[in-house]
Amino acid sequence: MMNNKPKTLSVVIPVYNSLDNLKQCLAALAESQYHDFEVLVVDDGSTEPIEPLVTSYGFRYLRIDGPGGPARARNYGVANATGRYVVFIDSDVCIHKDTLARFAEAFASDPTLDAVVGSYDEAPADPGFLSQYKNLFHHYVHQTCNGEITTFWSGCGAIRRDLFMAFGGFDEQRYRRPAIEDIELGTWLSAAGHRIVLDRRIKGKHLKRWTLWNLLKTDIFDRGVPWTRLMLRAGTLANTLNIKPSQRVSVLLVYLTILLALAGIWWPMTWIGAGLAALTVTFLNHDFYRYFAKHSGIWFMIRVIPMHWLYFIYCGFCVVWGALLHYLEQASNSPPSSARPLKAG
Repeated sequence: MMNNKPKTLSVVIPVYNSLDNLKQCLAALAESQYHDFEVLVVDDGSTEPIEPLVTSYGFRYLRIDGPGGPARARNYGVANATGRYVVFIDSDVCIHKDTLARFAEAFASDPTLDAVVGSYDEAPADPGFLSQYKNLFHHYVHQTCNGEITTFWSGCGAIRRDLFMAFGGFDEQRYRRPAIEDIELGTWLSAAGHRIVLDRRIKGKHLKRWTLWNLLKTDIFDRGVPWTRLMLRAGTLANTLNIKPSQRVSVLLVYLTILLALAGIWWPMTWIGAGLAALTVTFLNHDFYRYFAKHSGIWFMIRVIPMHWLYFIYCGFCVVWGALLHYLEQASNSPPSSARPLKAG
């Protein structure tokens, strides 16, 4: 007799092409030690044959016209899910065998918990330097921020389905491409008093291959600028993950170092100040550099330092550009629409 009892977890995976990554993602789900879950793969208008792969695992395949962005695809998946809790997994993430069990355990052990997020693991799939750097950067940030946070992450995160629906899901009108729809939802959840926890034991392997171009594009235009605008709309500065006070101070010191170094062309004594500012940046981030040295070796760590300084430079740009866009938007008296309620399809 068929058991039609709803599953505890509904795993929602948005996908647009990227068939090779999806194969690995679904294979990892099929190896899960936890079994009380369903999987809904939402095809956002792919031109690649996604359906045969999904159905070969016995998972649910849903297709929408697209591409319209992962926010819309995830919302559609949740609207069709049956589980009490929704687990969001990116199509280029392979969960560990215990990932789903740990999500279920977190909710079962703490009835006050509303959402929980995990972390990329310490062994990124792509061997290239930029891919290792970027994915390990993410791993380091999440591994050092265990506990209560004020944001959400849909790369490997879970949330009560009823709460997600009550908040209207991800803002698919504002975010029509991969961006910070998850961070925004987490911001409003936290502001309303809901508990979000980062559990660093929950891990997934990131398969993405990073290049300098897609790293800069993602960090600046899909993350940094919209996150600045979000903080201004929310009226509060984030103080979690990679937006801690030490990181904001580092951004200021990097720009001060550059300005003092340039001033040294005319006033050589300012090079002393530039050196002191640079040393302070190193001190503030010594644990970050030590992590890379221990994990990947001294030479790798040396190459990380200029990338990290570049990161601080474009973070400063994001703040200025994001603030400018925010105030221009306010001046136009035409604020963008907020998230809309979900409808099951």
